[in-house]
Amino acid sequence: MPSEKIAILSEIERKLLWLSTWTIHNANHLRGNAEGIKVGGHQASSASLASVMTALYFDALRPEDRVAVKPHAAPVFHAIQYLLGNQTEEKLRNFRGFHGAQSYPSRTKDIDDVDFSTGSVGLGVAQTLFAALTQDYLRAKGRASGQPEGRMVALLGDAEMDEGNIIEALMEGWKHGLRNCWWVVDYNRQSLDAVVREGLWQRFEDLFRGFGWDVVILKYGALQRAAFAEPGGERLRDWIDACPNQLYSALTFQGGAAWRARLMDEIGDQGEVAALLDRRSDAELGALMGNLGGHDLPSLTEAFAAARGHDRPTCFIAYTIKGHGLPLAGHKDNHAGLMTAAQVETLRAEMNVRAGREWAPFEGLGVPEAELRAFLDAVPFAGRGRRRFAAPRVAVPETLDLPAQPVMSTQQGFGLLMNELGKRDDALAAAVVTTSPDVTVSTNLGGWVNRRGLFAREEMADLFRQERIPSTFNWRFAPEGQHMELGIAEMNLFLMLSAMGLSHSLFGERLLPVGTLYDPFIQRGLDALNYACYQDARFILVATPSGITLAPEGGAHQSISTPLIGMAQDGLAAFEPAFCDELAVILRFAFDYVQRDGEAERDPATWLRDASGGSVYLRLSTRPLDQPRRAMTGALRDQIINGGYWLRAPGPKARVILAYQGVVAPEAIEAAGLLAEERTDLGVLAVTSADRLHAGWSAAQRARELGHTGARCHVETLLAEAPRDCAIVTVADGHPAGLAWLGSVHGHRTRALGVEHFGQTGTIADLYRHHGIDAQSIARAAQAISPGAPLRRLRRATEEERAAAS
Repeated sequence: MPSEKIAILSEIERKLLWLSTWTIHNANHLRGNAEGIKVGGHQASSASLASVMTALYFDALRPEDRVAVKPHAAPVFHAIQYLLGNQTEEKLRNFRGFHGAQSYPSRTKDIDDVDFSTGSVGLGVAQTLFAALTQDYLRAKGRASGQPEGRMVALLGDAEMDEGNIIEALMEGWKHGLRNCWWVVDYNRQSLDAVVREGLWQRFEDLFRGFGWDVVILKYGALQRAAFAEPGGERLRDWIDACPNQLYSALTFQGGAAWRARLMDEIGDQGEVAALLDRRSDAELGALMGNLGGHDLPSLTEAFAAARGHDRPTCFIAYTIKGHGLPLAGHKDNHAGLMTAAQVETLRAEMNVRAGREWAPFEGLGVPEAELRAFLDAVPFAGRGRRRFAAPRVAVPETLDLPAQPVMSTQQGFGLLMNELGKRDDALAAAVVTTSPDVTVSTNLGGWVNRRGLFAREEMADLFRQERIPSTFNWRFAPEGQHMELGIAEMNLFLMLSAMGLSHSLFGERLLPVGTLYDPFIQRGLDALNYACYQDARFILVATPSGITLAPEGGAHQSISTPLIGMAQDGLAAFEPAFCDELAVILRFAFDYVQRDGEAERDPATWLRDASGGSVYLRLSTRPLDQPRRAMTGALRDQIINGGYWLRAPGPKARVILAYQGVVAPEAIEAAGLLAEERTDLGVLAVTSADRLHAGWSAAQRARELGHTGARCHVETLLAEAPRDCAIVTVADGHPAGLAWLGSVHGHRTRALGVEHFGQTGTIADLYRHHGIDAQSIARAAQAISPGAPLRRLRRATEEERAAAS
């Protein structure tokens, strides 16, 4: 690379180091802080990546490339975008403040063209791998939107490699023939609390090579390589290679004099080595020993340019010093350490930044401003402006076909709906892509996969079929396939859904991802699920089977808290239908909902922000239920989507209402029959989404508090039909808190039934009775909360039930 360009990059690197350091200093020491709590930031962690990010953003990257930035290097990222015109001084001044530049890069909260949100360490790294697989999926189907292939790049700290999801992702990448993925490891050998173990880089190298990656070691900078070529240089290199990580960090912090004393003591020979050291001042020796590959712009730019010549996944292990260029460099406590005011003033003097000009983009630089502006205007990465795409919405039919069967489970209904969708030859069927962590068949995706096939960039035959071994399923891999087969790792499932659910924004092509898994195992991937929702990825999550209704499999497979997860997770609309006609309505809504991107205005009928869309979670069951024979009217359809409807509307003298969600519908209906002889006006409320009912109620209350006196949500409208003095008994195959709040809507007395403890194996009847969600228990709860004449058909509780209750 021409020396003139390196000189400009060096000036930019200095400016990024200053701006990132000053941004954090301003937030912690200069901006008003009435609460007196440390704002935070990571000056040292930012400094270690300043050189790498300079080489990437101002030379190596192209507009089609996508980057996940190490969370603690967010200030450098914001500084880069500030120089490129995508970030404002106002937001830098308000770093980590309300509506300021975010602590960690955020697709939805930051204005500066973030590709992948980061923050939960490791997830942004793995996300780039799944984004690369998504890019391959689209290109295999001829859906590249005219864009060249981009590199999916992750900048990660060496300590992030401790995260297990990264190893899981590497395995998945190997299976699918990963391409066009770069991971740049900031190998500064320090974590938050410690210095990393010796020999870790060799483990990294072996790991990546084992999964088929190229590995590029950036250990020595140009100054060091030149010194190694001098007489005595080989001994210096041998000493550096053998130096323990802790000692290298400590000597870096102490500076040139300490380096000289240690080197003279250990390899000084009154000859070539001593002469090599003597030719350098203390400052020059300190610069030499700090000139690692990750801080050497010529080495970095050459390595990145070479890697652009092929599409193989590449791991760059860049040796760096945490805090490089700052007085914190090398100290083991520097991770969250903040420079003092005096140290910042010293840095200001070194950077030639005048007081009052701290935010000026070109202040103190040694290249004329006009030349720097011309260089920035020509930076390839920013050559096409902002890189967010949009894709047209895929038309969704008014109804989805569901073959009618008198008895079936919602899981079976889902399989039939997907099978019918697989028969279609339209844009909707073409946009759907499914994925599952090795439970494709047991979550009823088999029919869909038989029709649409499994995806691979190169065709692989189903050997069982070739050998004429009878099988229900045709497991043929081909580029036209529409199912991504994953191994048993729920984190990978959610990261795959996240990448595919951002395809419209990242690549300009819309996919409609549908992922299936066992409901209890959502908790294995909660961090990745939250991450996907945080960056507004759009997907449909189908979890089945669920609850203690998976009776024979025991407590390990019986989910309790997942309905609460569905309610609490932002960006995810959770549904739990009891009947398959409800499911058909909800799935049709889901395909439309995941494509919406309107303003977050409240629907006056529900006070939900449906125009802005989101992802969808369906909690299904394997329990076959008698299916209702009814016409699906527009009004009923709307109520199912909005979260609930009256299966039996209460009369004016109703003393109790039974509200159920999901698969316990038969028990609620049977309990209503037990109660009906004494309570003729009894109501039965079918809740299809406690999440949406509660979200609407919460929003409507807040709206009224802010002056919208007419705000009224769906659940308020429903429960207004019930007399104020009646009671509510709620029941669900999940934690009772999911429906317990219903009584607070209009002040009804409420008894919430559900599952609070791990289950055992047994029949559904055994477990429902044990946990108190069978028809008899529901009726007893109604009798207790709303006493009346004794119920003739209500049996006495058994000793086992009384023992379980105690």
